[in-house]
Amino acid sequence: MSRLQANGLLLLAAVIWGSTFVVQQVGTGGLKTMSFTGIRMLVGAFFVLPFAWRQYRQLARTESPFERSGWFGIVCTGVVLFTAAALQQHGIFHTTVTNAGFLTALYVPLVPIISLLVLRRKIHWSAWPASALCLVGTYIMSGAQAIDLRIGDIWVIGSSFFWACHVILVGTMAVKTRAPIVVACGQFFVCGVCGTLLGIAVEQPSLIDLQTGLFGILYAGMLSTGIGFTLQAIAQRFTHEADAAIILSSETVFAALAGFLILSERLTTLELSGASLIFVGIIAVQLLPMLRNKARQLAPEDHN
Repeated sequence: MSRLQANGLLLLAAVIWGSTFVVQQVGTGGLKTMSFTGIRMLVGAFFVLPFAWRQYRQLARTESPFERSGWFGIVCTGVVLFTAAALQQHGIFHTTVTNAGFLTALYVPLVPIISLLVLRRKIHWSAWPASALCLVGTYIMSGAQAIDLRIGDIWVIGSSFFWACHVILVGTMAVKTRAPIVVACGQFFVCGVCGTLLGIAVEQPSLIDLQTGLFGILYAGMLSTGIGFTLQAIAQRFTHEADAAIILSSETVFAALAGFLILSERLTTLELSGASLIFVGIIAVQLLPMLRNKARQLAPEDHN
């Protein structure tokens, strides 16, 4: 898979995630944070399981099976995913869809910072201005006003750090195991079990809660989790995590668009200009490295 194709999958994942912000706010029925997060993840895990099993068997026939470190890494990825998703879901219950989309996007500049300072990975210079454009764009989309933080916004801000760690872990495990669908399915099971057990213990969901939240469970479970996160894992095997974070930040745009279409949350000219900045950042992180590589390829010919 080429880098451009991988980034196309990431953009498709962002479309799916953006539309799910609405479902997470109004489609959960009587389910609370832990229960909804856990059940949707289990639905996604079982949805992806046949594909993950097939990939695992193919890998086992041609290469050595997973080492313990690989399974441990998948478990850690699932725990981080659960923490990020639970914090975000709890925050979404107490803020607007647009605010949640904006504040979640704070993970975009965190990814290259963590990659550089903690993991000592090289970051293409274009990631920094592109991250800044995405962050400014999401701020403009929030209304470009002084942020009066609500309690829900605080939870969403907290989730952004764990989303940044999750982006890095997914890319790392997809490359290490060479089985991104197995990584996706494994993290879903870990996250789903954590959320479901905690939900039963703390929130005690009833059968009626499950029935009223069935649409949200299926939509978020099959589309957002099963398809969206799996596309992310597949794509991140072929692209840098900093680039992935920038592209995935476009979920903010699609969240606002979904809020406009479904919840009648108004999109102003200012907000549209913010969306344009996000897409400029995405295009920059796509084209600038490609132009640099092209220049390097032509350099010897020019020299001759």
